[in-house]
Amino acid sequence: MAKSEATVEELVGMIERGELRLPEMQRRYIWRSTRVRDLLDSLYRGYPSGAILLWESDEDVPLQEFAIEQSGNPYQTTRLLLDGQQRLTSLSAVIRGKPVNVRGRVKPIEILFNLEHPDELTVVTEVNENNNNDEEGIDDETDSTEDELLERFNRMTFVVGTRKLEQLKQWVRVTDIFKNDSDKQLLKSAGIENFDDPRYEKYSQRLAKLRSVRKYVYRMDILERSLSYEEVTEIFVRVNSLGAKLRSSDLALAQITAKWRGALKIFQSYQEQCTKSGFHLDLGIHLRNLVVFATDQSRFLTVGGLPLEKLKSAWKESVEGMNFALNFLKNNVSIDSPALLSSPFLVVTLGYYCHSRKYVLSNEEAERLRQWVLVANTKGRYSRGSSETLLDQDLAIIQDGGGADELLDRLRLQVGRLEIFPEELVGRNQRSALFKTMFLAFKSAGAHDWRSNLVIALGNRGTQHRLQFHHIFPKAVLKGKVSTQETDDIANLAFIGGKTNRQISNKAPEQYFPDLISKAGYGPFEAQCIPTESSLLSVDSYQQFLTERRNVVSKKLNEFIGDLS
Repeated sequence: MAKSEATVEELVGMIERGELRLPEMQRRYIWRSTRVRDLLDSLYRGYPSGAILLWESDEDVPLQEFAIEQSGNPYQTTRLLLDGQQRLTSLSAVIRGKPVNVRGRVKPIEILFNLEHPDELTVVTEVNENNNNDEEGIDDETDSTEDELLERFNRMTFVVGTRKLEQLKQWVRVTDIFKNDSDKQLLKSAGIENFDDPRYEKYSQRLAKLRSVRKYVYRMDILERSLSYEEVTEIFVRVNSLGAKLRSSDLALAQITAKWRGALKIFQSYQEQCTKSGFHLDLGIHLRNLVVFATDQSRFLTVGGLPLEKLKSAWKESVEGMNFALNFLKNNVSIDSPALLSSPFLVVTLGYYCHSRKYVLSNEEAERLRQWVLVANTKGRYSRGSSETLLDQDLAIIQDGGGADELLDRLRLQVGRLEIFPEELVGRNQRSALFKTMFLAFKSAGAHDWRSNLVIALGNRGTQHRLQFHHIFPKAVLKGKVSTQETDDIANLAFIGGKTNRQISNKAPEQYFPDLISKAGYGPFEAQCIPTESSLLSVDSYQQFLTERRNVVSKKLNEFIGDLS
């Protein structure tokens, strides 16, 4: 294996000219906006950023497209990128000023550079890959004031751009910095008129330091062209297994595509179909579904030994199972977005269950299955312990002929009581599975925005109507009086549109409730189980308010799920 080095600028040029391509075994570009931001921050500070793994080949290898625009390969020899796609795609987009759609965002992002950033690192990176709130769903910056957000941003060197930040002089688009090596216009926009300005030297040095990212050197490991595609796939799997850089589903994909050429396009095409219907699921879930239908268990360990025909037939069956599962979730359970699932494993179990019944369910069985989905989702069935082990338990029940009652019995062994009691809501916040079921129950009860009367829904468009969770007692009102955990308790949260949330701002409920009630009555509050007694609306009564609302919410959730006896 040869070793070499290349700068970011050289690697970006290779991508642009089409010299560097992606083999089918690679996963798609899946980074979120914060990962792009943090990569830039790491290179700016000179932190290590891993190595690049390439394979030079004359073989006709199945390819997939980069997420960034590139020319056709003008050379006979192809350099294939085996490790480094996420980093190089991000850098190519930023340095070339090309749009790239990151995971969870509809529109391409813009990274902003803070000319007034602190010299020392002051913001610790938050690792939270499972948070889906930046996808279609519920806004997560609800009651944070603009001053609080700006204070946090000002301590950062790079941020994902917003219109408001772009209007502030100290923030500069990173793409604008790389477009031109002249600082004149950038400094002028930042309010610097002459060389005597004390900020002139500092800003100039920082802009030069950022541009030097183009000279950052990556080490490259290059595999010999004499290797076969199958052997390179094995190397890809081993390297990423040892380094734990890829998930097991990504490694399974490499093994499947080495055996089933062209399979990736088939998988991605179906994934796009699901996305268009409102259910964007990670490709790994579709692959796990395939393995379940091929082997009657969920682990990827045996995928490399499956014959090609078995893979093809299992994929066909898994698609049928997935279609039924998604239709059941939408129409029988009212779950119309993966943002409302505590785990996508629920989709796999549901599809396998219906497949075992040849897609014929009685009215009673369909209702019992709906209850299992809701309780398993609410109690976080696949979030307690080993998810794969729990999934295999449920698959075994189904394989042995068990039905929804048996699945509920297994769930009862895990969580105890299936009904929801008020004390279960204590200390839970917006990331709890209970919060998702609250939304479903309130929506079923006809909950709508308190001013516009628009029904609450994840798909509401526009900043005025996009769904947000609102702190009934705003953070500012409770600050210094109760803990952050108590402030964010789900018994203090309701669902309203963005405009209504901003109009309420930091008013206490005893201030804004009377006006809303006089205009819309008590209905909007009753639909979301919100007590309106004046004695409970003062800050001094906050603990009593939480207790009362937990009682009402738990009752509402149990009514929504139905009798579990």
